[in-house]
Amino acid sequence: MKPYSIVIHGGAGTLVKGLMTTELETKYKAALERALEAGYIVLKNKGSALDAVEISVKLLEDTPLFNAGRGAVFTAEGTHEMDAAIMDGSNLKAGAVSLVTGIKNPISLARDVMQKSYHVFLAGEGAMEFAKGNGYSIESPDYFYDEVRYQQWQGIKDSTTFQLDHSVKKDGKFGTVGAVACDANGNVAAATSTGGMTNKKWGRVGDSPMIGAGTYANNATCAISCTGSGEYFIRGVVAYDVSCLMEYKGMTLQEAASEVIHHRILKIGGDGGLIAVDAMGNIAMPFNTEGMYRGYKTSKGNGEIAIYKD
Repeated sequence: MKPYSIVIHGGAGTLVKGLMTTELETKYKAALERALEAGYIVLKNKGSALDAVEISVKLLEDTPLFNAGRGAVFTAEGTHEMDAAIMDGSNLKAGAVSLVTGIKNPISLARDVMQKSYHVFLAGEGAMEFAKGNGYSIESPDYFYDEVRYQQWQGIKDSTTFQLDHSVKKDGKFGTVGAVACDANGNVAAATSTGGMTNKKWGRVGDSPMIGAGTYANNATCAISCTGSGEYFIRGVVAYDVSCLMEYKGMTLQEAASEVIHHRILKIGGDGGLIAVDAMGNIAMPFNTEGMYRGYKTSKGNGEIAIYKD
């Protein structure tokens, strides 16, 4: 049996010690721990990396602490438009959804796109039609309402301003969520889910659901889930860039991930971070912001839940 490991994130950004209350920090760490442990148990029981990343992301979607699923931010119209993607590194199959509303767990819908359709990426009304055809119930807006998110929106409502979730400089909430895993068979998978930007307009889509930008998995190299300034991560094709550096430059996972986050994305003005795992169970969690909600656990007994820079 090969080494296995799982890594999760809940967003990167202005996370400085003392910015949030001890109580809130404890809640974030507990939510990360639950999601991490659920995914790890799947791997420990010889389950697939794909199953592991889905269950971890679902649990993060279910808590209002993160900008995904239940905690999704408000759009300019006062709605919630969610994006998600999942990818199987063993066969390069992927599924993604964007601009979906009322879906409790967009990551599961993304997996159904991968496994129950001939397509990779569904968006808007078509994605919703696909969801209804596959038995998804549509939750009421009340399910997604969160007072902190609402107040974030009120601060910039009816303006031309939009707000990257990870750039909020107060005792607020963060976080696109994601998970990457390597299972005991050496297969890797990645999953990412987000509510996007507060006060976003015109059907804006970030990097999270875009295969190769915010999410990517390939057994030959690595699995990646990104969080940060989405437009820059799209322009930098960040997730695939890490894979390419490994495949064509011969870099290690740590070298490639660090090069992209600490050099290449910064050169074009982007900030954020990513989590990564390769087919040997090695992990990387680089970020160029003050902090990133993150955690990992490996079959070697290593593990950590962290928020701030070391």
